[in-house]
Amino acid sequence: MLKQVSIYLLLTSMLICFPGVVISLHAQSNGITITGNKTAQTLREAVEIAQPGDTLSLSEGVYTAENLKITKSLTIQGIAGAVIDLESKGFGLVVNAENVMLRDFEIRDSGYGFMEDFAAILIEDSKNVTVDNVRLIDNFFSIYVAKSSELMITNNYIESKAERQTTSGNGVHIWYSKDVEVHNNEIKGQRDGIYLEFVERSQISGNNVEGNIRYGLHFMYSDDCSYIGNRFRDNVSGVAVMYSKNVIMHHNHFIENWGANRYGLLLKEITDSDIKFNLFKKNSVGIYAEASNRINIERNEFYENGTGLRIMANGVDNRISLNNFIGNTFEVKTNSMQNPNVYSENYWSQYEGYDLDRDGIGDVPYRPVRLFSILTERQPSSLILLHSTMVKLLDTAERVMPALTPEELKDEKPRMEAIQ
Repeated sequence: MLKQVSIYLLLTSMLICFPGVVISLHAQSNGITITGNKTAQTLREAVEIAQPGDTLSLSEGVYTAENLKITKSLTIQGIAGAVIDLESKGFGLVVNAENVMLRDFEIRDSGYGFMEDFAAILIEDSKNVTVDNVRLIDNFFSIYVAKSSELMITNNYIESKAERQTTSGNGVHIWYSKDVEVHNNEIKGQRDGIYLEFVERSQISGNNVEGNIRYGLHFMYSDDCSYIGNRFRDNVSGVAVMYSKNVIMHHNHFIENWGANRYGLLLKEITDSDIKFNLFKKNSVGIYAEASNRINIERNEFYENGTGLRIMANGVDNRISLNNFIGNTFEVKTNSMQNPNVYSENYWSQYEGYDLDRDGIGDVPYRPVRLFSILTERQPSSLILLHSTMVKLLDTAERVMPALTPEELKDEKPRMEAIQ
């Protein structure tokens, strides 16, 4: 039988350790009382003398840590009011092990630096690590993952006060890893909310990412990944997905990324991917696609964007079908007289055709590229004429007899009503 252990810690932490049991750390101010055969004076010592499989249980209070290495299977678990303060000194918890769980506490105030990517939680060369329900406040990088696999990053609240890209880090940063799941996190005020590079088979879902000073999601060189049910709002540059293949993006919201060089979703050199059931609302550009091939863009809502879809001619064999384009200033923009892609059965709110046979499909094709959109590309100041009668007449004439817009870029079966 294990004896009951009562621990009181002055200033930081004290614990007693038995293999395979819960280790309780209490921050108190009335001295130290210890019963048992092992003791520790600091949180660092607690981690060092704990045995694989132990749980460190943090009670309410403030604990200090700096570059605290976790090299064995452990659970560190807190309750409301349990805080690990890094005191701006550098890295916080550094995980280099298998089967580690961190949950239910707050960690704050990592170091900042130009030469080191200081992080509140650094996970490196690890496997089967979970970070759940942790508050990460005012850190440089909040969670930094490198060369690891089978990770769960769930239900965390991440907030910082980034002001400049050069002096701020990312909320969840994942590099050269695989089988990573990032679910139901709230991320704001970082450089990039979520950053992935050289990652395989990641699943990113249910996250609310807003108010970050570069990208909500920044994703490069990562194949076979999925992004489902996330909300990206008011991030300075929106979301960027680049140099990857087999990417699934379903049921996401890209909202209010408005301003120069802002996009709901930027695609660059993406191939064989699927973009469905997403909402693009009030962005400067809903989707900007460059050198991206064989993308299926289907059943999305493009609503009140400056430009719904801006697709460059160096992308081929893309299919744009069954989408709603409603209230966009420009529905489609491109940079070529050619059309190497397919547009079919979309609803265009600016379509003025007719449906005599009442089958729900317009009887005349629709050309969504306006002449005025080409003029504004060459002379941005001409936007002042956007709502003039002359511009409307020019656009109408161009659609009837195209001369400057791509004649083959058309929807042969435009929908008469919005697709439900």
